[in-house]
Amino acid sequence: MIVCVCHRVSDKSIVQHALEGKGFDEIQFELGVASQCGRCEDCARDIIDTCHAQSGAAQHGWQAVSLSLSR
Repeated sequence: MIVCVCHRVSDKSIVQHALEGKGFDEIQFELGVASQCGRCEDCARDIIDTCHAQSGAAQHGWQAVSLSLSR
């Protein structure tokens, strides 16, 4: 799904960067997400937060919640 229409950034691109440990600011700089009209910022932040939570749970041996990106 396209999250940022202005820069054609998909949820998969955001997930890939977030799973590399990058935060919102780094992803915004690299992909341009939420740098033009800003309407995608909440969605992008939700995706990043979910990825980081899932990644942190996996590192601690907890059962990770499934990544749900449908809106």
